[in-house]
Amino acid sequence: MNPDLAIDIFRTTVVFALYVVAPFLIVTLVIGIAASLLQSVTSMQEPTLTFVPKLLVLAGLALLLTPWLLRSLSEFTVTTLTRMGGLGH
Repeated sequence: MNPDLAIDIFRTTVVFALYVVAPFLIVTLVIGIAASLLQSVTSMQEPTLTFVPKLLVLAGLALLLTPWLLRSLSEFTVTTLTRMGGLGH
């Protein structure tokens, strides 16, 4: 087993995971900041004002990004499994 290849596959997996999750995290951050700003301005401290918009936007984003996610995950899986074949040599 080649340790350098194993480390590279692990590093690639972690970076890819961040790449896939980044749009969701960024949108959640923006919606959370906007909702917090709205709550601060109106002095209304209702927990559903942050939860419901995040839930709806993330559901919409998941539907919008589904083709990209499936294509990216498929390509990554094929590439990783191909590279893992080299670990046995």
